[in-house]
Amino acid sequence: MVFFTEKTSLYTINQSKEKVTENILKTGAAKLWCQGFTGKNVVIAVLDTGCETAHPDLRNRIIGGCNFTNEHGGNINIYEDLNGHGTHVAGIIAASNNNGGLIGMAPDAKLLILKVLNKEGIGSLDSFIKAINYAIDWRGPNNERVNIINLSLGTKNSNNEVYESIKRAIAFNISVVVSSGNDGDGDINTDEYSYPAYYEEVIAVGAINNANKIAKFSNSNDNIDLYAPGVDIESTHLEKEFISLSGTSMAAPHVTGALALLINRYELITGTKPTEMELYNFLIKHTEQVKVTDTNTILLLNLANYDDTEINLINKELLIKCFGEVRKTQAFFTQCLNDYCSPEDKEFLISLIQESKSTTNKLKKLCYGIKP
Repeated sequence: MVFFTEKTSLYTINQSKEKVTENILKTGAAKLWCQGFTGKNVVIAVLDTGCETAHPDLRNRIIGGCNFTNEHGGNINIYEDLNGHGTHVAGIIAASNNNGGLIGMAPDAKLLILKVLNKEGIGSLDSFIKAINYAIDWRGPNNERVNIINLSLGTKNSNNEVYESIKRAIAFNISVVVSSGNDGDGDINTDEYSYPAYYEEVIAVGAINNANKIAKFSNSNDNIDLYAPGVDIESTHLEKEFISLSGTSMAAPHVTGALALLINRYELITGTKPTEMELYNFLIKHTEQVKVTDTNTILLLNLANYDDTEINLINKELLIKCFGEVRKTQAFFTQCLNDYCSPEDKEFLISLIQESKSTTNKLKKLCYGIKP
């Protein structure tokens, strides 16, 4: 059994100036960028053909890597891409905002490059399982951990060892995003299967074209969670170039990058890291239903499509909690003033408290409706 990259079509090569491509704009990522969410401190493991580590748009995004193939003499420390597929996927996820080239979905995320496929796009079952476990156990220079795994690859047959490695990753709160496969026939009512995309536990991603229709090549089945752009996707490639490719391999990294942005947003809102299931639910809230036939609809990734009602409620709860802590601290501080301070020090410190009174009153009004 071998894993393989999905068949993709080659369109154009060009030298491009700094820009946000139409496919990235379509996902609504720019709205989250404007709110300050760019994937910072999120680590994404990319299991693919490796990556061109010297590419200007990627060299500052790579936090580490490992080679699980026989290429480069089997040297585990050389994970350069001899195919281009992995470099293209990496760019969709996290190409830097560096005043040149293209911008990826999460331009401040970090990439852990795990080379499991050779220059023909073929890799072994054993290498894949080792790479998944490596991603789970990996720790960065500042004790970072992998948050998301991107798998733009697949095989026809299910395998229990692969399935167990996937489930282990998810048990460690790592989201696993997988391309659905490119064996579609253009009919959403017929099913095509690829693994590990068909495992229920993963986030399976199909491809849409520029008209928001399912791409003719995209697999369709009941376990595909959502769809993302996958036709004529421009991204980074070998020799510091940029190239357009099509495939569900290109759709999956849009969702991977989106998850990185949502991790940032969720952490700010709740104050805690989301579990894998919480992050999945948050992702699904950032989709829209698109009608593709008279009777069929799909979920399309759209980060700009969400209702802030729930978010505002969470924010209010956090402010109430903060206000309670402020009140407790103020009471303790007052006791300390009475017990330990001279009259002069007490007067000075009370003046500092009074300066913050307006802020306290605003919190009261916001949280409880109390007038200042």
